[in-house]
Amino acid sequence: MSSGSWSHEVAANVPAGRLFKAAMLDWHNLGPKIVPDFIASASVVSGDGAVGSVREIKIGNNALPFSYLKERLDFIDHDKFEVKNTLVEGGGLGKQFESASNHFKFEPSGNNGCIVKVTATYKLLPGVADDSGKAKEGVTNHIKAVEAYLLANPTAYN
Repeated sequence: MSSGSWSHEVAANVPAGRLFKAAMLDWHNLGPKIVPDFIASASVVSGDGAVGSVREIKIGNNALPFSYLKERLDFIDHDKFEVKNTLVEGGGLGKQFESASNHFKFEPSGNNGCIVKVTATYKLLPGVADDSGKAKEGVTNHIKAVEAYLLANPTAYN
């Protein structure tokens, strides 16, 4: 078994607070609307969306090698636009990973935009190759889909 981590940054042309709300806090509602071919459905299955809550995201059209994932929200800082979550079921847990967690931080940048900084930490199961490139691509696609939605809907998530 090997442990690993990766970091990734994505620049966006929308304010950090709006992107944080849409991409992290309300992703279970927004995701199925803006990327329905990827996210078939999503919901909070335990809790009220605050720390300790568990969200389930069902993947559509065989977009990934798993059909769903459940993540627990471990930390939310509404003022600093940070969230940490841990994979608790699905998403390759038990097949690729022994454990996996993510830390997202949305930092304001010039021109009313932001930089999304992501750090993933994981323990791979024996014999599983580390394929962080696909994960980074997925994060970029997630952020860019939300950015496009927010640019097209300037009053959303204000």
